[in-house]
Amino acid sequence: MSRAPPWRIADESDPNVELREGDTVSFSSRVIPGNELAIAEIQNKLAARGIGLLTSEDHHVHVSGHPCRDELAQMYRWIRPKLALPVHGEMRHQVAHAALARELQVPQAMVPENGQLFRLAPGRPVLLDEVPSGRIHMDGRVLVAEGAGLAKDRRAMAYAGLLVVSLVVDHKGRIAAPPTVLGEGMPEPVEEAVLKAVEDTLDKNKRSDIDDLAENVRRAARRAAHDAWGKKPITRVLINEI
Repeated sequence: MSRAPPWRIADESDPNVELREGDTVSFSSRVIPGNELAIAEIQNKLAARGIGLLTSEDHHVHVSGHPCRDELAQMYRWIRPKLALPVHGEMRHQVAHAALARELQVPQAMVPENGQLFRLAPGRPVLLDEVPSGRIHMDGRVLVAEGAGLAKDRRAMAYAGLLVVSLVVDHKGRIAAPPTVLGEGMPEPVEEAVLKAVEDTLDKNKRSDIDDLAENVRRAARRAAHDAWGKKPITRVLINEI
């Protein structure tokens, strides 16, 4: 059996680094989320050639890409800035960073919060305004703010479906037509049980305020679906006034 040819790896200090069977490669950094499959593929190819692997998951080889306190202090001594405005990490990290800057005689150290807009020059840095901040993501073709709850609603609908109750009322708030129930993603007997619960609720709430009526019907419909099916679908009540 012929021996596998060595792997060549480009390196700034030695462009002719070669890996052979019996060598060991140390993966000293953590895998950035999203790159798991690509890194695993490289590791599998190395292992197939008889090359050993050391990773931060099974050996104490992790190397941080962030500076330690002494390294930050050295940077401040070199640069001698007039302002420190820490923006990396959580609040406790930023506060500690600003305190270190003051210890190193930086004239001004400010700890910003998300959304704060600063003017750094000319003159002394000042806080000017607050701007919208936070994470956003693409939902199809639309930008959606973090916490909008759309993904949570879709997961709930995937599990227990969507239930819609439609009511028709006149100008005095009286029921003017039989209610209708539409269930998406649920067995037919569930709709039948919900319709009966809605009708019973309407008989007991003939003089209710429209908003109160809608909420009473929503609760009754959701409870009936749960009693009949064991699941609580997302439930909406539509009021049509004539």
